[in-house]
Amino acid sequence: MTGRFITFEGIDGAGKSTQHAWLIAHLRALGQAVVATREPGGTPLGEQLRNLLLSQPMHIETEALLMFAARREHMDKVISPALARGAWVVCDRFADASFAYQSGGRGLAWEKIETLRNWALGDFGPDLTFIFDLPVAIAQARLAQLDQQRDRFEQEETDFFERVRAAYHRIAQENPQRVILIDATQEPEIINKLLEKSIASI
Repeated sequence: MTGRFITFEGIDGAGKSTQHAWLIAHLRALGQAVVATREPGGTPLGEQLRNLLLSQPMHIETEALLMFAARREHMDKVISPALARGAWVVCDRFADASFAYQSGGRGLAWEKIETLRNWALGDFGPDLTFIFDLPVAIAQARLAQLDQQRDRFEQEETDFFERVRAAYHRIAQENPQRVILIDATQEPEIINKLLEKSIASI
């Protein structure tokens, strides 16, 4: 039995969390063992780091280091063991998010993120990544409709998210074998079908 590692990416408000939950339910309905997880977080230590990262202002390099510290723990304690026993792991964000947010959004050198990824993860990475893409204005309008407190990333200005979106486009262009860029303005049912078709081929 071979496990599969699938990640969901996109700017805040793109609807990836809704589709993340749908795919998990779909795979379980097919009888597949699934581990549902998220980043930052995924482990007790990772969730503590998540609380800091989403609430406390910090230097950009501190932010990047903490993201990868949580990620390394996540890989070791949750993701790799699940894959080894044949489960599918479906994760809301992974290393691509650091390229998009810490490099694209914050301006940390792309090469520094690559160095951190190579050091913390080696050649480990997802089998398939869905990037949910839509105009920033639409994403922000969706967020505005939610009755919840925004974390410090969600509170960023429009220009920040434009840079994050551009970085995600770069990731999709540079990784066509792994990444599927999804038009997140489509109806949820259409996206469901696209996810269903995509996972059938891995």
